[in-house]
Amino acid sequence: MVSHETASGPGECDTTMAVTPEVPTVDEAFLDDSLDATVSKEERARVRATVEPAPHLLLVMECHRPLAGGARHSLVEVDEVLIGRGKARLSGRTRVEGAGLRLTLRVPDPLASATHARLVRAGVGWTVEDLGSKNGTLQNGRPLDGAPLGDGDVIEVGQTLFLFRAGVPVHASDPPDRDSGQLVAPAPGLTTLVAPLERRFAALAEVARAEVPILVRGETGTGKELIARAVHALAQRGGRRGPFVAVNCGALPDTLIESELFGHRKGAFSGADEDRPGLVRSADGGTLFLDEIGDLAPQSQAALLRVLQEREVTPVGGVRAIPVDIRLVAATHHELDARVAAGRFRADLYGRIAGWTLELPPLRARIEDLGLLVASLLTRESPAGSEVTVSAEAGRALVEYGWPRNVRELAKTLAAAVALSGGHVELEHLPDEVRRGRAAGAVARPLAASTSGAQDESVDQEPEAVGELGAADQALKTELLARLREHRGNVSAVARVMGKDRVQIRRWARRFRIDLESFR
Repeated sequence: MVSHETASGPGECDTTMAVTPEVPTVDEAFLDDSLDATVSKEERARVRATVEPAPHLLLVMECHRPLAGGARHSLVEVDEVLIGRGKARLSGRTRVEGAGLRLTLRVPDPLASATHARLVRAGVGWTVEDLGSKNGTLQNGRPLDGAPLGDGDVIEVGQTLFLFRAGVPVHASDPPDRDSGQLVAPAPGLTTLVAPLERRFAALAEVARAEVPILVRGETGTGKELIARAVHALAQRGGRRGPFVAVNCGALPDTLIESELFGHRKGAFSGADEDRPGLVRSADGGTLFLDEIGDLAPQSQAALLRVLQEREVTPVGGVRAIPVDIRLVAATHHELDARVAAGRFRADLYGRIAGWTLELPPLRARIEDLGLLVASLLTRESPAGSEVTVSAEAGRALVEYGWPRNVRELAKTLAAAVALSGGHVELEHLPDEVRRGRAAGAVARPLAASTSGAQDESVDQEPEAVGELGAADQALKTELLARLREHRGNVSAVARVMGKDRVQIRRWARRFRIDLESFR
């Protein structure tokens, strides 16, 4: 149902507001990765020309009703954003005489005031101010101090968390306002509020209906098997009726890989007491998912290549090849290009499995989807998920944490928190590292800034030993300390003053063993 609300005020028009359901700069390498390899250079240039970085305001989570998911709002041509309480989640754009375009957002948050906060364009940047609300407005967990908004800043209105993005790659055809309740996924697992990833998922849905082998690249825990299962579901709609068979190549012992994959005949080796079809033949007519294929032993790579080339498999100890019809989806957290160059992965096998490649970003690079993922996980993993609430402090910790183990870590964190809390998750119910928010990479980053399937250098690396600093490092540390004192530990403000990304400021802090919390 759609309802309408009419605003009043001098010089205002176009005040229709649609009720939504209850529920950085453009990186050219990222854009190239988002296009199929067959797309011409001219088409790539055309696509790049139609994509511009634009500031966005993301509603990440309504903590008092986390199943509501999130929303994204483009601030292109917007001069002012008003945020306040309403009966339902609303968004509307209004032309105000002499003041440009106003975006009005309303949330059914009982702790928000009717007119709570305002974002105002200030030159090329944005600032946020409280409008005399009863409970105040927080920026990164602290009362507003007039500092400009930085990329990744969290704005807290009542129990509702917003995320500011300075530059999100958007296409001219992307809708300016998008609510997670409006998303229609082609298959489970293919839902996102990140515009570039949404386009990539749409392309995956098209490819999944063909016989093209698909390679999914991404860090551990990003949901690669979920993507493979989505491909299988889409292929079934196209007529495939076989099963989904998942194989963790990294977990198979070297001595048993070939018999596990290709089967064996009785008596082929000691312990082979009966014929076994093997995992490849078990997937006949369906989807074979080879997880962590980059860990496959060299001899097994050669055997798998023969299977994919000939579309038949010969069991260990057998003499007759058996035809197989499989849809292949492979996944890895490795950069297979680098492994091929190093002689650790066969180039011809890489060519066979990478008919179409999807880069699945880490959770820290798609923190815009946190509310959507929380809603999905609570619904799936908690019988009482519809009754769960999250305190604003706990919600803020979830948004600010770096999630080095990605969606898998989020799922386990939520399951434990719900069990400990009985339904109302407070900060104390979260793991220590989430509460502290000091895990490596603990900063929200836009998708275009981190698209590789390889580990980001800010994650899973030990801080450098400080040792005896050279003159340049000592000068850098002195400046960093001075800026942190000046801005009371506000990493976004320090990053702007020093002309660096927030990730770099945190990286320097780890390197010099500076406790950012001590400045706040």
